[in-house]
Order: sequence, then structure tokens, then C-alpha cells
Amino acid sequence: MSAEVDIPDKLRELLESFDGVTGREDRMALLASYADRFTPVPPAVAVYPFPEENRVAFCESEAYVWGIPRQDGTLKFYFAVQNPSGVSAKALGAILDRTLSGAPLEQVAAVSPDIVTRLFRQNISMGKGLGLTSLVERVRNLAVQATRSKKSTP
Repeated sequence: MSAEVDIPDKLRELLESFDGVTGREDRMALLASYADRFTPVPPAVAVYPFPEENRVAFCESEAYVWGIPRQDGTLKFYFAVQNPSGVSAKALGAILDRTLSGAPLEQVAAVSPDIVTRLFRQNISMGKGLGLTSLVERVRNLAVQATRSKKSTP
């Protein structure tokens, strides 16, 4: 638990609630409910075809991520999932948006890609797991880049 000290409270609380869901069907239903709450990137942020630099490497669902600076110095995360069957990517995108948008950049950068295993357990293939882990890494990298930009701005 000490490894989670620096992650955002919203994410910690969500992970703890997932820890209480032990049945495979219950976990999949909970993840599906997050996928149903997925909100695609608005046209004001990006329109298809999306820039390649926003694409998530290794993601079978052809996911994209944006981190838009907010006035308070944090980021608002937006996601696109091009595969209509990309339920896992949509669920993770919705979770990351709800728990990391508006969080301190240092905390977002500290989120471990291991959250994928904690959320999905053994319910995903190796390939899907790699893509979802890359999605978390992309969000982390956006936070790191924004932190560097903040430090270099006078």
C-alpha cells in the first residue's frame, strides 16, 4: 500500500473499490459500466484522422490520448478509441479521465502501469494488457512533459 501514497486520491479510492470485487463477472460488469461512461475526445480538441503523436503504442483498439492544460496547472485528459469493440480501452480511458484529470502532475506521473493488472486481473490477453499498459504510460508521459514545461516557463 505504501507504493500508492503519491497517487491521486480518486484513483486510490477507485482501486480500493475494485479490490473488493472478487468475482470475474462482477468485475467485468463494473468495467463495462465504466466503458459505457466513456466520452470520446470532443471536436474542439481533435478530429479524425488523429495525429500520430497522440496514438497509444501497441493498443489493439487504436486508442489516442490528449492532455490539455487547465488554468490550475493540471491536465484534462481526453481519449479516443477507434475500435468500436474496444471496451477495455474505453473503460480504462473513462477511469483515467475521472481519476487523473485535474490531479497534481507529480501524482499522475507516479501512477504505475500495474494498475491495469489490478483493474482487469487475469481477464485480458497479453496483447490487450500491453496496449492498456501503454495507455497508462502515455498519460504518465503527458504529465511528465507538462511538469517539464511548467518548470521551464519563467
